[in-house]
Amino acid sequence: MSTPPDAGTTPQPQVGTSGRFGLTLLVICGAQLMIVLDATIVNVALPSMRDDLGISEVDLPWVLNAYTLAFGGLLMLGARAGDILGRRRMFVVGVLLFALASLVGGFATTPAFLYVARVVQGVGGAIAAPAALSLVTTTFPEGQQRNRAFGIYAAMSGSGAAIGLILGGILTDLLSWRFVLFVNAPIGLLVTLLAPRVLTEAPRRTGTFDLPGAVGVTAGVTVGVYGLTRTTTHGWSDALTLLCLIGGVALLGLFLLREAMCREPLVPLWLFRNRDRGGANLIILAVAAAMFGVFYFLTLFVQGVLGYSPLQTGFAFLPVSIAIMVAAGVSGQVLGRFGAKPLLVIGPLIAAGALFWLSTLSADSSYPTLLLPATVLFGFGVGISFVPLTAVAVAGVDAADAGLPSGLLNTTQQVGGAIGLAVLATVASTVANNHAADAASAAGSARPSPAAIIEASVAGYADALLVGAGMCLAAMLAGLFMITSAAGRLESAGAAEGASQPVPGHV
Repeated sequence: MSTPPDAGTTPQPQVGTSGRFGLTLLVICGAQLMIVLDATIVNVALPSMRDDLGISEVDLPWVLNAYTLAFGGLLMLGARAGDILGRRRMFVVGVLLFALASLVGGFATTPAFLYVARVVQGVGGAIAAPAALSLVTTTFPEGQQRNRAFGIYAAMSGSGAAIGLILGGILTDLLSWRFVLFVNAPIGLLVTLLAPRVLTEAPRRTGTFDLPGAVGVTAGVTVGVYGLTRTTTHGWSDALTLLCLIGGVALLGLFLLREAMCREPLVPLWLFRNRDRGGANLIILAVAAAMFGVFYFLTLFVQGVLGYSPLQTGFAFLPVSIAIMVAAGVSGQVLGRFGAKPLLVIGPLIAAGALFWLSTLSADSSYPTLLLPATVLFGFGVGISFVPLTAVAVAGVDAADAGLPSGLLNTTQQVGGAIGLAVLATVASTVANNHAADAASAAGSARPSPAAIIEASVAGYADALLVGAGMCLAAMLAGLFMITSAAGRLESAGAAEGASQPVPGHV
């Protein structure tokens, strides 16, 4: 079993002068911002990537999922690597890997080239993100300095999505989509050069790596997602499609068996014995599945149908990020008084209502009358849910093990987003293909007209958003029937503050 470091022989971390404090925090937050930006900066550039590299509509989600699956699947392994091999060392390794993969990905000439670079980016992010959060704790002494550091770190993480929207639009509009990847290279290089000079190495733990577990869960989800995407072009009866779907489920089953038998599992199964914690993971799975789809489809709609530029797209989605941050702040303030259950029922219900509203989308829909109010409402519902989810996930766990449930929650979010995007993209493509075929048949033509293709695509987006609403309703039911009334209530203000600390990778 892994053992904690000998605290008695390790001096308390000290940062010293305010200048050193600022430089140290700049290095940590610079890396975190680079990773958090990816959630939105690439999303805005998706249509440009598609057009330049000739990526099909069916394969376009893999630009996001290649990164998300690697990041989410290897996140807990990355955290374990930091504990055993040294957090500063793995922080530098992860940042450097992320930056190099971004640089290489910017030179992509084929879709496969880009997908591979995105996978390596995800691996780098999975190594660097947990190390960055841990370094805030191990670098800054407990008290005012650490509280200030966590506050700045949280603000950087929370604003990263908004910054990514605007920066992605500026870079894509003025330069090229390639610069949404290139931009990570100088940031990563600067962080890599400064980190050994300003960060101290934390004491290491002893232990082993559950590499088979990490590979098993990542491969299982990836194979399953690939099987889902194949159904659009090959149908459900295709042999390879069925093999991927069955193989994905089998690999996940072997992963659970491995975790039950392993002495130092990647995901200890005792985490799921708590009803509230299990409910929290189901909720984040469903909400993330819907959320990834919302940003994906609406990006395609505003650029492909409304004719927005990438920069206009970034500003169009900015209110959503603001709504999420405002709602999360309100949620953190009332959590201790009302408990998590009401928030985890109301939040997903609001999000579901917003997606039902968005599912009325048509080619004639406008941003001010539909997209703006509905997406802000959706952001508010999602924001209400984030803080109580983290509070419930870590409640009742010893401080030494607190990283496990929060890491699991973030992994579930990333995996849920990848699965959800695959499901919703499959729905959208299937509906769009059927509508386009019907339009061509009605016109007595072999091919649908350009206007009919747009109508078909929008019909697919609308049905996918309707399915996303169903996912949020499922999250609401999990909150209603799985979260106990006492969950989060006993944590009071102190737990709410702790729960509001960012988990790497939150959108």
